[in-house]
Amino acid sequence: MVTEPKASTRRRRPEEAAPAVPVAPVVHPPVPAAQLPPLPEEREEKPTPLWRRELVLGRRASAKPKVEAPAKTDEPKAEKPKKQKKQKTSKAPKVKVDRGGKGKKIVGLKIGASQLAAARVTNNGAAELLQVAREPLSPGIVVGGELRDPDALAVALKDFFNKHNLPKRGVRLGIANNRIGVRTFEIGGIEDNKQLDNAIRFRAQEALPIPIDEAVLDYQVLGETTDDQGQQLQRILLVVAYREQVDRYVDACRKAGIGLLGIDLEAFALLRALQAPQTGAGDDPSAALVAVAIGHERSTFAVSDGRVCEFTRVLEWGGQALNVVVARALDAAPSEVEGVKRALSLSDEVVPEGLTTEQAAKARDAVRRAIQTFARELVSSLQFYQNQPGSLGIGEIVLTGGTTHLPGLANELERLIGVHVRVGDPLGRIKVSKRVAEPEQLGSYAVAIGLGIED
Repeated sequence: MVTEPKASTRRRRPEEAAPAVPVAPVVHPPVPAAQLPPLPEEREEKPTPLWRRELVLGRRASAKPKVEAPAKTDEPKAEKPKKQKKQKTSKAPKVKVDRGGKGKKIVGLKIGASQLAAARVTNNGAAELLQVAREPLSPGIVVGGELRDPDALAVALKDFFNKHNLPKRGVRLGIANNRIGVRTFEIGGIEDNKQLDNAIRFRAQEALPIPIDEAVLDYQVLGETTDDQGQQLQRILLVVAYREQVDRYVDACRKAGIGLLGIDLEAFALLRALQAPQTGAGDDPSAALVAVAIGHERSTFAVSDGRVCEFTRVLEWGGQALNVVVARALDAAPSEVEGVKRALSLSDEVVPEGLTTEQAAKARDAVRRAIQTFARELVSSLQFYQNQPGSLGIGEIVLTGGTTHLPGLANELERLIGVHVRVGDPLGRIKVSKRVAEPEQLGSYAVAIGLGIED
């Protein structure tokens, strides 16, 4: 799942790779690059970033055609038959677009492979975090970002919301997997909304490997420009997902009694939580913000130009990979080494309780080798993005997720990749209620917090 990034600054190919990763790293600091030929010379400024808005997946209702009233005649009016009362029937809840408003309270819900995480946020001028909650999720319910057991998830969600007294209305759900397609493109010469809908569906069928009749499609108009011939062009961001997978999540939430406000991409929520511009290298307006949320078995990778999500994909690497390599080094089961992994550090020679100095050294070496694999995944994604025409330079990589609490992780990745890497703060752009204590494993809440933010 990738986008077709289009930006107005030049790009530069990465130079020499760091010794530990046999792939070329991305150059830092960023430099300007040439324009993509089909695009106009300048990109029009948009006042509101798309990734700060909710993008809800669902069919759009077509406008009803106007019907002219019949001409009046002198004929007597026929008696109208009495209307019979309609019997009320229960309807399945719809996934609706709700742009929120002043004081709007939203519960951001992230469903991962190993846990549920929620953040309750009130949006009243400035977003404020009112509550966070997190609980383990049994293995096998969600695999590779896809829901395998909707009934088991429904039970887990019902227990989770009841245990933490979370509101079951106004919930925004995040989804992420490689079967969700994201594209940006331009359409010209169309003013009618119905024609625009049809044109976008046609482009979606051309650009994405998902049969249109099996897809849930939504789009956002990013803005309008004019080409050299004076034709109006509309820049579109399109999201397409498999209907079956979306329906499974909606069905599980319905069975749990949860009223969905909307469904958003986790990549968009991640960027909202780590709002650009960032400090350090990210202060350069020509630099892209690269945000990475490390999950249990997979990681979300997103690139933004500060206004629009330019590129996103899901990486096949997560914190569980560290459990596996530590378990092998210590001749134990992955489920038995979670405490050891959390006690390890890559920045010093600390020896976790219950290990010898030799065992601790073996575990650290195993973790470093696993991080090399992750570094290769990051470099590959950065290269793929920068090989697109009009891509931005890379200023820095901002990490979040539970695994980022491993001391020394950011420094190790920076050494391997050759780009500045730091751990992001999911609370950096949000007020925190006095009733909310400092959460453990704060990075695990980043996507949930972003889902709760209404810009």
